[in-house]
Amino acid sequence: MAESRTVLFKGSPVELVGPALKAGDKAPDFSCVGAGLSLVSLADTAGKARLFNVVPSLDTPVCNTQTRRFNEELGSYGDRAAAYTVSLDLPFAQQRWCSEAKVENLKNLSDARDHSFGEHYGVLIKGLPLPLLARAVFVVDAQNTIKYVELVPEITQEPDYAPALQALKEAAG
Repeated sequence: MAESRTVLFKGSPVELVGPALKAGDKAPDFSCVGAGLSLVSLADTAGKARLFNVVPSLDTPVCNTQTRRFNEELGSYGDRAAAYTVSLDLPFAQQRWCSEAKVENLKNLSDARDHSFGEHYGVLIKGLPLPLLARAVFVVDAQNTIKYVELVPEITQEPDYAPALQALKEAAG
């Protein structure tokens, strides 16, 4: 039996479902809903280095700040890397938020359908009245090997952007 893993949510511990992934692990598959209600799997994102920006909800202040920051930073990567924001927000809400925020360098992936990203990447929070994903950043190279993981210990805090962006830069070549 896997040991229980927790992060803090406004100072209170919440339990996470799934594995504790680390650099060097193979990136697990998932099935999220993308643009136009299409199903998107890990294979659909393959071919280049990828950053997965995982947030509880785009409509909250820290998620807003985090996603806007990655959007700004990713403009310089061009076609060498791809970036995705993963949340349990519905695709319609994700698209509305990105349009209003003028976020164009990240594609949206909604894990609302079956929570497979959250469960397979170990970021699904268990026990809340409404399912949420913990705040995390994953960098995966073109060969589907995880190069960087940050599971933010307190969900209300931002991730450490510099090492995530450095890992993406190295993975993108």
